[in-house]
Amino acid sequence: AQLKALTHSQNLYFFDAIAPIVDADSIDHDRVFKASRYGKGDADYLNCPMTEPEYDAFYQALLAAEKVVPKEFDKVPYFEGCIPIEVMAERGRDTMMFGPLKPVGLVDPKTNTRPYAVVQLRMENRHGTCYNLVGFQTKLTYGAQKQVFRMIPGLANVEFLRYGSVHRNTFVNAPALLQETLQLKFQPRIFIAGQLVGVEGYTEAAASGGLAGINAARLLKGMELVVPPETTAHGALMNYITTSDPRHFQPMNINFGLFPPLPVRVRDKQDRQRQTSQRALENFTAWIQRSGLS
Repeated sequence: AQLKALTHSQNLYFFDAIAPIVDADSIDHDRVFKASRYGKGDADYLNCPMTEPEYDAFYQALLAAEKVVPKEFDKVPYFEGCIPIEVMAERGRDTMMFGPLKPVGLVDPKTNTRPYAVVQLRMENRHGTCYNLVGFQTKLTYGAQKQVFRMIPGLANVEFLRYGSVHRNTFVNAPALLQETLQLKFQPRIFIAGQLVGVEGYTEAAASGGLAGINAARLLKGMELVVPPETTAHGALMNYITTSDPRHFQPMNINFGLFPPLPVRVRDKQDRQRQTSQRALENFTAWIQRSGLS
């Protein structure tokens, strides 16, 4: 009740409705096009156009795909704004075309016509290294997600950085409420950490707790508060949870898609990840020493 009062009810959530996130470099950009509906605003979305046969095949695959059977304690109510994509499909063949796959206001520049259906991908971070499948919260198993969602044009060889899910999970709207130091913006003497800030995974929760504890101690001593560099795993995750668009925020675990790009583009995935990891270790060590934490 106290947390609800501190964060206001509209900023405290009790279940996830998570859509998959994919690596930008693994998208076939020859099959998709950039555009916003009716040409309004910036072209922030990648659009995956579907023909009628492609849509029908996708629809049938969704109906047949393996779903996670929730345990009694993990059952959640489906609100209209976060209905799993496969539940939409079960409501009828055309339901998705009046929801996340609606093609209205979009014209494929390759054909100069409106596609039969469109899956939209929204940039998930400011670096444009990962994209969210808009409206694709799901209870499909991970294997089924990989198989079915790769049927979407442009995503045949896509790498999933996070799979979709719908389950119970209490967390706050961190971008709206928290500073990168994990202090409440409007009550800076209060810190929030762990699962509550929207990080997923035991390591991530423990790491955020460590940072909150360090900063709480420094605040009491009148010392400057610290945040790891964004080029480190710890810093990249803190940056994500506190600077994401609060209208679309959902919990996240650490993945390579959250890191800023390397100064020079590296095409080989393994080499890129190796260099990203090496940079992170070097920068984290330097930050530890600079902050007097060693």
